[in-house]
Amino acid sequence: MEEGIDQLVERVQRGDRAAFAALFRRHAPIVTGIAYRMLGRSPDLEDVVQEVFVQVHRSLGEFRGQAKFSTWLHRVAVNVCLMHRRRARSRPQLSSDEFERDAPADSQRARPDLQVDRERRIAAFHRLLERLSEKKREVFVLHEIEGLPPSEIATLVGCPVLTVRTRLFYARKELGEMMRDEPSLAALVDALDAGSRTNDRTKPETEGDDR
Repeated sequence: MEEGIDQLVERVQRGDRAAFAALFRRHAPIVTGIAYRMLGRSPDLEDVVQEVFVQVHRSLGEFRGQAKFSTWLHRVAVNVCLMHRRRARSRPQLSSDEFERDAPADSQRARPDLQVDRERRIAAFHRLLERLSEKKREVFVLHEIEGLPPSEIATLVGCPVLTVRTRLFYARKELGEMMRDEPSLAALVDALDAGSRTNDRTKPETEGDDR
């Protein structure tokens, strides 16, 4: 029977290395998913995941259970990804083609047709996300995929809430336009538009707002 997360966290806080290894194994796939959504096909993805768990190891002693561990871990991962992006702005990056060429061979294995179609749609969507400006991609991922409210995003990225809403509005608009030209994603545009209409507060109040 798998040990409960609260018990595992308590063991880590007492300095149990085996417990931390178990925590890493259990949550590394979740953190990898967050990092991929935040950073795209980055060659630094594995390093970022490792950095998240370094931060977890350093900070877990201060975790008092005011929130679920998964929620706390999510915030740590998002913060590390944002810090990584800021550091990476001044560093040369591999192109998508270079990264795909160096991708593990097992990612190229043949899969059932439905799985292949789904992965093509996901890959196409991430290609379009990467065409957004960094600021718009950042707020779109944090809000639409990670589920964070604009007020929390504003704190994370260091800008006013209105600016977050403005960037989110234009991110949705630009992404929808790009999706219409992508055969595998065109059918999803209505869903994206519906999401925009359910929260019309994301519409900018003036054209002069920061995009």
